[in-house]
Amino acid sequence: MIGRLRGTLLSKQPPSLLVEVGGLGYEVDAPMSTIYDLPGIGKEVILLTHYAVKEDSAALYGFLRESERTLFRNLLKVSGIGAKIALAVLSGVSTDHFARLVQAGDVVALTKIPGIGKKTAERIVVELRDRVDGLSSLPGTTLPGTAAPLDAAGEATVALQQLGYKPVEVTRLVQKVAAEGDSAEAIIRKALRAALGA
Repeated sequence: MIGRLRGTLLSKQPPSLLVEVGGLGYEVDAPMSTIYDLPGIGKEVILLTHYAVKEDSAALYGFLRESERTLFRNLLKVSGIGAKIALAVLSGVSTDHFARLVQAGDVVALTKIPGIGKKTAERIVVELRDRVDGLSSLPGTTLPGTAAPLDAAGEATVALQQLGYKPVEVTRLVQKVAAEGDSAEAIIRKALRAALGA
């Protein structure tokens, strides 16, 4: 079981990262909440990880904060939620905000997250209400830093589509929120807020 990686960040193409550890390159999928706070390419990064093995595949997921990894693992326990939807949840809302939505039973707000329908949102509220307490108090490891992409709007568009948003919706969101000089991370953050009505 791989629980933590410490190495050099070789590339980030949301949601995928490539981290070199001891000469090996680990492919890691991460939520945008982690990608926003990653250091630049070539810098050291420390990721808390979740290693998932299925019958025909294995995947590694990375997080900068323990609260994110804990929420990710709790989401995977909910019937009908896989890793892709769990990453979309973490990319769309903070762990604190998600906890508040669950505790308030706000099914409508939860259905604004890609991949979550009404029935899934209702299951989340029922199954996670007792598990989201204290998420914000969990320890985290954050190494701040940014890397400016060549085409910020293009990178943001690809990332949002990989999170489950439709191409037409992504184009509309990016055009609506992108400002001159914005990084891809800034555009994605603003687009997600606009999509969720935050």
